[in-house]
Amino acid sequence: MQDPKFVQQLFSKIADRYVVTNRVLSLGVDILWRHQVSRLVAGWRPESLLDVATGTGDLALEIQRYLPNTRVVGSDFCQEMLSHATERGVKETLVADALNLPFESDSFDVLTVAFGLRNMADYPAALQEMKRVVRPGGHVLILDFSLPTNVLRGPYRWYLHNVLPRLAGFLTGENNAYKYLGESIEAFPSGEGMESLLHEQGFKNAQTVSLSLGIASIYTAEC
Repeated sequence: MQDPKFVQQLFSKIADRYVVTNRVLSLGVDILWRHQVSRLVAGWRPESLLDVATGTGDLALEIQRYLPNTRVVGSDFCQEMLSHATERGVKETLVADALNLPFESDSFDVLTVAFGLRNMADYPAALQEMKRVVRPGGHVLILDFSLPTNVLRGPYRWYLHNVLPRLAGFLTGENNAYKYLGESIEAFPSGEGMESLLHEQGFKNAQTVSLSLGIASIYTAEC
């Protein structure tokens, strides 16, 4: 779990280069992950959706394309990142702390969070708050990095701790920008660990979809 002040300052500094950096570091495969998320969400046919930690709006924009008649709200606690989301076309944005969302209970049909829960100060508290704002029978979807359990695990961990931080520092001009990333991925619950965490917070039917040989995962659950 992360220091919120550190995370907010970090993303404020790299907001202008965030999209380009992510595309380079993932070789563009993050676009395919968001396509898959959007297809899953479309199957639920939500009338309203909250994208927490929306950042520069990548996932919110993709969902808007898939579901043009759905009300999509993007929230983030970093104004600099959110400004980019608004400029790129996210229709409704709001500066908000994920641990204290300014919405009434049962306000949304679906809540998504992509690469954001891992950066929050308290995973259980964040999940409880997410569950609060989703109506009973609605869905929560989490997209985040995970560690492969196959032969790719060793090489991927070496990349995380040795290559990625240096490349990200070069792309963003902030040498410390992604040094924390490897450690945060190592510590973040994945697979059955995330499913257990979701069930502990009152969610039902938690499931995992592994992506790209396990370097990322989609977690879904019902409220």
